[in-house]
Amino acid sequence: MTGSVWLALLPGAAFFLGWLLTGMCRFLALKLGVLDFPGSRSAHSVPTPRGGGLAIVAVVLAASLAFCGLDFLDRRELQVLWLGGVPIAAVGLWDDLTSLPVRRRLLVQVLAVGAATLWCRGTLAGAWGWIGVLSWVWLVNLYNFMDGIDGLAAVEAVTVALGGAVIAGFGGDLHLAAWLLTLAAACGGFLIWNWPPARIFMGDVGSGFLGFVMGMLVLVGGHTGAVNRWSWLILLAVFVTDASVTLARRIFRGERWWRAHSSHAYQHLARRLGHKCVTMLVGLVNLVWLLPLAWLAARFPQWGWCITLAAYLPLGVLALRFRAGLPAGRVEGKRAMGDNS
Repeated sequence: MTGSVWLALLPGAAFFLGWLLTGMCRFLALKLGVLDFPGSRSAHSVPTPRGGGLAIVAVVLAASLAFCGLDFLDRRELQVLWLGGVPIAAVGLWDDLTSLPVRRRLLVQVLAVGAATLWCRGTLAGAWGWIGVLSWVWLVNLYNFMDGIDGLAAVEAVTVALGGAVIAGFGGDLHLAAWLLTLAAACGGFLIWNWPPARIFMGDVGSGFLGFVMGMLVLVGGHTGAVNRWSWLILLAVFVTDASVTLARRIFRGERWWRAHSSHAYQHLARRLGHKCVTMLVGLVNLVWLLPLAWLAARFPQWGWCITLAAYLPLGVLALRFRAGLPAGRVEGKRAMGDNS
């Protein structure tokens, strides 16, 4: 087959395999009792299988091998994906199965991201090198923090990858565009099972891996030129803003910020509007508001910082407006008790 035929077939295959493998993960999770039971902070009311993100990991890694074999993906980028993404997915799966201490997970994440950065850049020397590592680790964790209602993390991955594919396609990098479409398709196959009300959860195995991939796109993918770092930061603005404002507010309030909680802006909104509505709203914001700004940042990189600021400012105001980092009120708490998602 010609290269163009493979570029067309791989996203479709990724969607089908994402759907099929997620169904298999659900079957195994039910058999083995790998379930997420409702608790005081839960957004669901019935035991639900978790670990479905393993399907996304498997499909993305296999598709990346195929892209590299066809010379559609740089070998170094493939190595970075495997070197950092696999350990983070593995420790996430371990946590899904047995619940690991936070320190152990962070240690693996720092080592994996550090190794990936070192392999990509050849050095970790200097303040900027370590700032990059810490920022990448933060992206891994914030993606996990934002995976708290049905469909949200998968919709974020689908729309961010689609947005990147559109910009890369217009920028002339068809190989990157096809890889991003394949990433979106794999997450789309999973989303069929995870759409509200979810029949399986992504789990740390999937959210940690996707956070690593997003960090790779911001810190490594910017070197391709077709989609710069400003564009990726804009496409990820909803997750970055909500998680960062929530963390900052909890630290400022003197709370134990490392403890589990349900005070993100999207969680407050979900208690009012429901999972499906909030998930759809985030997808619309990504495609209607952030994608055009991300395209402008790619088209006019000299104005990237200004466009990025314009993207983040209203989202920051909304995060504060919807109580990011503040505990749920009495009315919200009552509504949460009746949420069957």
